[in-house]
Amino acid sequence: MLVLSSPSGAGKTTLSRMLLAAETGLEMSVSVTTRPMRPGEIDGEDYIFVSSEEFNTMRDAGGLLEWALVFDNFYGTPKSLVEKALREGRDVMFDIDWQGAENLTKTDHEKDLVTVFILPPSGDALESRLKGRAQDTPEVVKRRMAGASNEIQHWDDYEYVVINTDVEKSLLELKAILAAERLKRTRRTGLKKFVRGIQAKL
Repeated sequence: MLVLSSPSGAGKTTLSRMLLAAETGLEMSVSVTTRPMRPGEIDGEDYIFVSSEEFNTMRDAGGLLEWALVFDNFYGTPKSLVEKALREGRDVMFDIDWQGAENLTKTDHEKDLVTVFILPPSGDALESRLKGRAQDTPEVVKRRMAGASNEIQHWDDYEYVVINTDVEKSLLELKAILAAERLKRTRRTGLKKFVRGIQAKL
């Protein structure tokens, strides 16, 4: 379970899409949300867009692995889809905030977690990226900038930190993190059987 978190505008979504395109055996966890769909987004691909009532029903029935309230909208991770992927040996990437990451540490899957925080190169760069989106009103941009300060306070709760000065360099760093975590002894399924096979020939 590869968790990517960052303040809005730090490049997390861009990097997650690039990593998905570059790596096999990795899939995106599609969150459910109550926020309105943005131009260009696809329901079921970018997010699963639901009403507040539908979200509450899923949450109350235990159908969410984690959930959080962000900028007056709810976000959550469907539990069944993630657990199915893990059972089948696939890695799952999460594009979630610090609240969601913290909630995942309280689940039965804490041992599966790898957490990465993505920082912008500067505060000015972050503001420029948010304004350049042309998707949000000036008021929303102002709120997101204020929220970024709170989000960044949690950077040291994460195992890895990537400073997204250059997107290609940041992608290489994410690929290195993923490769190293996949090579951990505890994650290499079938390794005991493999070693016994070697020993049997000695």
